[in-house]
Amino acid sequence: MRDGCEVAVIAYTNKNHRELAAQLGEESWKYFKALKRHFKTVIEEEIEKQDMIVLHDYYSDSLSLFIRIDHNRHCISDIDTKMKKILREAESRLFHEYPTVQPVFDTGYIFIDKSVDSVHEAVLKAHQQAFAMAEKRIQSEFNEMVYEMNKIVSQRKIKLLAQPIIDVASKEIRAWEMLTRGPEGTALESPLQLFSVARQTNMLYELEMIVLSKTLEQITLTGCTHDIFINFTPITLGNSRFVRDLKTEMQSYKNIKPSQITFEITERDSIEGIENFIYNIKVLRGMGIKIAVDDTGAGYASLNTISEIMPDVIKIDRSVIQNIDKNSVKESMLKGLLLVAKEAGSIVIAEGIESEEEASVLSRNKVELAQGYFYARPGLLKTV
Repeated sequence: MRDGCEVAVIAYTNKNHRELAAQLGEESWKYFKALKRHFKTVIEEEIEKQDMIVLHDYYSDSLSLFIRIDHNRHCISDIDTKMKKILREAESRLFHEYPTVQPVFDTGYIFIDKSVDSVHEAVLKAHQQAFAMAEKRIQSEFNEMVYEMNKIVSQRKIKLLAQPIIDVASKEIRAWEMLTRGPEGTALESPLQLFSVARQTNMLYELEMIVLSKTLEQITLTGCTHDIFINFTPITLGNSRFVRDLKTEMQSYKNIKPSQITFEITERDSIEGIENFIYNIKVLRGMGIKIAVDDTGAGYASLNTISEIMPDVIKIDRSVIQNIDKNSVKESMLKGLLLVAKEAGSIVIAEGIESEEEASVLSRNKVELAQGYFYARPGLLKTV
């Protein structure tokens, strides 16, 4: 599970502003006022009040939305989905009021870089970058981000940390989950920032394949014999090139048995419409690779994925585990998910354990495996 907590800036910008102004003439100001009104209404309906920081008019027909991202409830794909839903709904309402007008919107988002000394400078930079992602301006911040991602991909400039997965009863390490960091000291060090920019610059597949390659390298270098969990988005797992590229990569690591590897389906993307996803999962299983579903209990998509693929491992999301010792409803949710896992024939791992009290609830409910800061923080991969 990619960790951290951020503030995201989402930008909506109209590409054909001048054409619309020429078409509408003196009435254009009414149209742009209506545009903002509809966006504001939809945003207030779609974004929870505690998450929305501010909605800002940047240009006459462009807006930026600052929202708080809580990793217990959000992920990158949530932002994508929510952003597109807001856009579709606002466009629909605008069309009913102005059926002959056809605006062309672009969207982009970025996360505020917390390493910048000045808060004002960090907010301004994020604001500019979000619009650069939306407008994809030539000779702009967007090009700089493309350049940085290209450099990371071409030079394989990522760092992998490993967090142990612990046997709740014996406290022994049973497996490791690999976690990705970008270049140290940069805005892309944060995994959330790194993967969101990779996604928007169409380099997500290449980045995730580098994570795979570097993980196989580390297994070989350390001689680790535990199971290893590697995160992949459904987009990458459903790529038509994925199985071929995976087999080519593993040719160089004949010492690693596929049965040692678990591919963890991250993010809460729906798998619907990803053409090769189910086929690729069947091929991976045929190779001996295990499949885990992340974020279970955090939303519909993960439960739908479980019913579609019957995973080997179900990882219960931190949102279910947090303060479970003080919340009987959450413990009931845990029991329900354990029943789902039993029906699917899946092993259960509880994520994000941060206290002894939370761990005791797992023991009481006979949850075998867990990970979280209570047991160990991410560090270097080790062999025991």
